[in-house]
Amino acid sequence: MAEYTYLVLSLPRGTTRDAARRIMTEHAEHGGWELDRLRLYPDGRRRIQLRRKVIRAVRTF
Repeated sequence: MAEYTYLVLSLPRGTTRDAARRIMTEHAEHGGWELDRLRLYPDGRRRIQLRRKVIRAVRTF
């Protein structure tokens, strides 16, 4: 079973869809994050949960 670490972003209600996309793209390209969940609340807030695999170094000698 893969082990993940999570990052939660909360965007205020005035954030446009394009701005949210740019923020997620930056995290994906430069941090290796992928989208796990995105929740859009009725008042316009967005809660974005990103994840990435935990890579453990294993000794080989």
